[in-house]
Amino acid sequence: MITNWAGNVTYSARGLHRPTTLDELRELVARAERVRPLGTGHSFNRLADTPGELISPAALPALMEIDSAGARVRVSGGVRYGELSRYLWTHGYALRNLASLPHISVAGAVSTGTHGSGVGNRSLSAEVTAVELVTADGSLVELSEGDDRFPGAVVALGALGVVSSLTLRVSPAYEVSQTVFEKLPGSQARAHFAEIMGSAYSVSLFTSWTGVDVDQVWVKSVGDPPTELFDAVRADGPRHPLPGGPAEWCTPQLGVPGPWHERLPHFRLEFTPSHGDELQSEFFVPADRAVEALDALAAIREQIAPVLLISEIRAIAADDLWLSPCSGRDSVAFHFTWKPDAAAVQPVVAQIEDRLAPYAARPHWGKVYGTSPKRLAELYPRLGDFAALTRDLDPRGKFRNDHLDAVLG
Repeated sequence: MITNWAGNVTYSARGLHRPTTLDELRELVARAERVRPLGTGHSFNRLADTPGELISPAALPALMEIDSAGARVRVSGGVRYGELSRYLWTHGYALRNLASLPHISVAGAVSTGTHGSGVGNRSLSAEVTAVELVTADGSLVELSEGDDRFPGAVVALGALGVVSSLTLRVSPAYEVSQTVFEKLPGSQARAHFAEIMGSAYSVSLFTSWTGVDVDQVWVKSVGDPPTELFDAVRADGPRHPLPGGPAEWCTPQLGVPGPWHERLPHFRLEFTPSHGDELQSEFFVPADRAVEALDALAAIREQIAPVLLISEIRAIAADDLWLSPCSGRDSVAFHFTWKPDAAAVQPVVAQIEDRLAPYAARPHWGKVYGTSPKRLAELYPRLGDFAALTRDLDPRGKFRNDHLDAVLG
């Protein structure tokens, strides 16, 4: 039995393959009737499912090559962000942004539009400059910036092929400090929302939706950390986003500066922050509608809180990728980590989607949502162009599944 990380999806695949060479990967793809790529399994819906073969690039040689002149790094499809980050740090380089988990694969995160945080920071996908794919007949195809198809080939949902390598922008290494504040009054959060989200390199608001206040604010600073934040209380020790959670699982806090990759994620690579006993949803609204969306969700806090573990609110800058949840607009993402009870969670997700509908909320592709295909086509104006790109690179639908058929038509 093959399941995703959370254990809420049992894949219908005949087998899971972990090729150890690029040639083996190409042969597997070429001879399979149906196939889907599988990263670290952090998708919470059936996006990665297939009645055919699952292929993980995790066992491919861990390629990490820096092009200093071009300020780029090329990585193989199975490399995780935590591994890449340590490699870059030792060579004096950095990525601009990281997700809260360093455990996820670069290819999987990029393919589903996973993002990170910061009003001036674009999603992880937006730092890609080239993607190499093993397409349906086993051919290698590289799409890079300047190619008209490139904006459709990055957040591609595994529908174009198996990602064999990616090229990303890098910058000089930098240090970050992390400070946690508690009990931010809800009135202050609403009145100064944009100022709070823009007060540091990256800011995350955590709420349990059990009261009007924001439980915690994680402030990640390049330069001097803040000493106060709109009547919130500075934490007197390390914290976990979940009340009572083990703080040793989390990256260093208390305003102590350190390597970028040891502060931007919330969790340490050497710890597993959860055993998968959770579900997740996330919805992206335009940044200028964020306070309205916050109020809309507050109106149903009594429905959200009983099935919730924690909720996180972050800002992400706009990009131009066709299927990015931040495509064409600066965004604020409302993330929900749910208790592992799908029957109880699904009705609440439906209420959230209904409440956020006036703000054109886009769901995260790899998480629990119920947005209809018709509505997705309205939310993603280039979805039709992406469907045409899938037909061009995968004319027989080898990489399709029921989930993608519903999304793409």
